Amino acid sequence: MSDVAALERLVEKHQVLKQEIAKVIVGQQEVVDQVLWSIYTGGHSLLIGVPGLAKTLMVNTIARTLGLDFKRIQFTPDLMPSDILGSEVLDENRRFQFVKGPVFANIILADEINRTPPKTQAALLEAMQEKAVTITGQRHQLPRPYFVLATQNPIEQEGTYPLPEAQLDRFMFAIELTYPSVEEEIQVVKSTTDDREVALQTLFSAEELLEVQHLIRRIPVPDNVVRYAVELAQKTRPGQAGAPDLVNEYLDWGAGPRASQNLVLAAKAHAAVDGRFSPDIADVQAVSMGILRHRILRNYKAEAEGVSDADIIRKLL
Repeated sequence: MSDVAALERLVEKHQVLKQEIAKVIVGQQEVVDQVLWSIYTGGHSLLIGVPGLAKTLMVNTIARTLGLDFKRIQFTPDLMPSDILGSEVLDENRRFQFVKGPVFANIILADEINRTPPKTQAALLEAMQEKAVTITGQRHQLPRPYFVLATQNPIEQEGTYPLPEAQLDRFMFAIELTYPSVEEEIQVVKSTTDDREVALQTLFSAEELLEVQHLIRRIPVPDNVVRYAVELAQKTRPGQAGAPDLVNEYLDWGAGPRASQNLVLAAKAHAAVDGRFSPDIADVQAVSMGILRHRILRNYKAEAEGVSDADIIRKLL
């Protein structure tokens, strides 16, 4: 199949996929789009939202429609790295045998990742980066494709372990979930309080998703679009040449080179699902909020004056 035909097929399947997800998930179109862009490019996503916004249901639904192996890990303060990675046990023949943990799946839902201590967070984040884990000197490859979709509750601070900036940077998107509208919530209540069971169609296989990831990376990007993405990331860095006054005034830290890479990759995915064979600057702007939100660190003045991450990013576009 040529790349043109493969791209046209992706556009068709993407639209059907969103229709299938909408059978279960009401609204949240932007959130679903960002999760799918992340999956199409092989990235990981952090879902940020208060309880009850169907974060877990959304990830489960997407995994079912993609035909991938799905595991959920509920993070707690007493969770140890071996609980998620696996460990060696002594079998009946007195030989050590490796028992895989829940991290061995195609899609991992890391539920409330900020509730577990840093050593367990680090164990998962190593798996995210390396696509492999090392137990007692033995390296074990994780299944491909491999995605981590982590959730975080922003209103809880007591007994939590916020992810450091270096670990947040490993997530391609930070996706903010908001409350549904009145009409959407009415639809949610109606659909979740009856006795119907929704049948979902599986539209992809693991092999097809790997092909999609390679297809997205083969999409050409004009030099001016790459330059715009890099300059946008550069603008977020206070103290650097060309940084706007807004950034120097309200930010302590800006986005690193990984932001530039993810801006271009996500722009490719954004253009591909729209049926276009090359992204433009508008595609970079469309994905910039989710890419940059968790990579900039506001200072005390921004907090005191109520200047949000989103406010700063919008003014930089």
